[in-house]
Amino acid sequence: MLKTLKFRPHLVTLILSGEKTTTWRLFDDKDLQAGDKVEFLNSTTKNIVAHAVLTKVYTKPLGKVEDVDYAGHEKYENADAMLAKFREYYGDRVNVDTVVKIIHFKLN
Repeated sequence: MLKTLKFRPHLVTLILSGEKTTTWRLFDDKDLQAGDKVEFLNSTTKNIVAHAVLTKVYTKPLGKVEDVDYAGHEKYENADAMLAKFREYYGDRVNVDTVVKIIHFKLN
């Protein structure tokens, strides 16, 4: 069974254009690993928008994210903006010590 990842519609556009090649996930309950084949879904419509393979996966605390980690990922104005965005997705339990899984992918 394929694993799935949901993306907001504006991110689907970036993925399909090739601009977005990395996603960050917190509290990974899917055990995402390099080599996994996944389906990408539009989080609003639940439609499959792409198939991909995960090419590189690593973790680090959000407070330790560096410029290199942003390769293929949308940028945030500053660390506070990044934390605020992830709190939108995951709630108030997100802080600088929360581990982020940085996932690089290639569309099939």
